Amino acid sequence: MRSLSILPRRSVLVLSLGLWLVAALVAGIALISSRSGDPSPGEATTALVSRLVLHDQPSPVPAFGFTDAGGAPLSLDSFKGRTVLLNIWATWCAPCRKEMPSLDRLQAEMGGPDFQVVALSIDRGGLDPVRAFFGEVGLPHLGVYLDPPSASTSALNVLGVPTTLLIDSEGREVGRATGPVEWDSPEVKALIRNSMGRTAAGNPSTFEEKRS
Repeated sequence: MRSLSILPRRSVLVLSLGLWLVAALVAGIALISSRSGDPSPGEATTALVSRLVLHDQPSPVPAFGFTDAGGAPLSLDSFKGRTVLLNIWATWCAPCRKEMPSLDRLQAEMGGPDFQVVALSIDRGGLDPVRAFFGEVGLPHLGVYLDPPSASTSALNVLGVPTTLLIDSEGREVGRATGPVEWDSPEVKALIRNSMGRTAAGNPSTFEEKRS
């Protein structure tokens, strides 16, 4: 009789301990999932903005050539006097597809005599795949610029696409981003305008909002 009275108590204890361990395991899994899951919109925006790094000192940009949609030869000197956001991209690049609409919106808002987005395709197929891409994605404000030989990637030490250079009105690199960026976000536009203002003021070498 004594053994029969003890057995239920041990069973209840084991069952309670088992339920506690299961609950702890579930809580631990939930915590790990919340930390390793998709970032919140605010965190994602911060991560994208942080990819644009403004340099302590502007640096010369090596010369290279490219063309417009009509085949006319161009270089960065063609845009001298304007701040240029030079985006090296390709139609086969998934992150490029993601960021191109934001570049188009940025050009629509800020493009003009003081600022120009130059989205430079390195597609070996030249104009046809780029024109098809523009029509598919819908990019009414960006111009078509082509670099089939990929002269820009070697000249600028580009290791992957998209890579984007912020170039001041004197043709010097003042910032760079590797990977996609939400270019028309308020934070990025503020960085671009800040760099433009400092260049206009004759002091482009220091940036209060430098990101590292």
